[in-house]
Amino acid sequence: MDPRGYLLRIGYAAPAAPSTLSALRSLHNSHLLSVPFENLTVHSGGRVQLDLPPLYDKIVRRRRGGFCYENNTLFSWLLSQVGFQVTLLSCQVRNSITCRYGPPFDHLALMVALGGQRWLCDVGFGALGFRDPLSLDTGEPQRQGHRVYRVRKASDMHFLEGKGQGDVKEEEWVEIYKFTLQPRRPEDFAEMCVYHQTSPSSLFFCKSLCSQLQPGGRLTYIGHKLISTTFPTQQPGSTLHIVTRELEDEEIPVILKEHFGVVLTSPLIPKDEAITPPLTMY
Repeated sequence: MDPRGYLLRIGYAAPAAPSTLSALRSLHNSHLLSVPFENLTVHSGGRVQLDLPPLYDKIVRRRRGGFCYENNTLFSWLLSQVGFQVTLLSCQVRNSITCRYGPPFDHLALMVALGGQRWLCDVGFGALGFRDPLSLDTGEPQRQGHRVYRVRKASDMHFLEGKGQGDVKEEEWVEIYKFTLQPRRPEDFAEMCVYHQTSPSSLFFCKSLCSQLQPGGRLTYIGHKLISTTFPTQQPGSTLHIVTRELEDEEIPVILKEHFGVVLTSPLIPKDEAITPPLTMY
């Protein structure tokens, strides 16, 4: 496990040290633009492993991606290796169907302490994720392209909220996930990692997916669909543009290789089933 291999994997050419906010933003961006958010291991006969060596082998050497537990765990290792102070956070994601929250350890995000300030980092959340680290020391809106985010605090709980064109109406703040700043360990997420691979109430069990942030947009594979999203620009009248293409079974491995750089060693079983609302909600 060599940090330089990871930096090459994400195309980060600038020196990683010193540990500056500019470097943190660049590393965060580079990971999102290079490493897919995907759960294809679950749908090709495998099981996700959260130990660092298998994660490094999968994401760096085999040029795969992963979901939050994988991407953010390995990213936290990289940040620590290049000199950042990193804390793992337990998050509860708001369910868009039930409008309730998932259980603790539903999602893994990161807090980076830097120069007396705290930053929320997350390279494992997919389409609603933010491109640049968000300040945890303000409740003011933080604009990133066509989306605006804020971190609202209520007692010891923090709420990540967003609004923008496309998935939410411009005038509405929508809760995305909530979290405390209590430090966590990778093994704390093991039970929920199994849940997300086996439960019909989990997106990751019900749908095979692979999503990649791109300059100016996002490309997403899910089930038998390829969805291309172009973000609005600063030009007047520019809006979010989405194109969906239906895929045949034999096209999917080609799409994954050509567009995401993902080559699976076992056959993928495409899946796009309805998600069952969980019995217990928070």
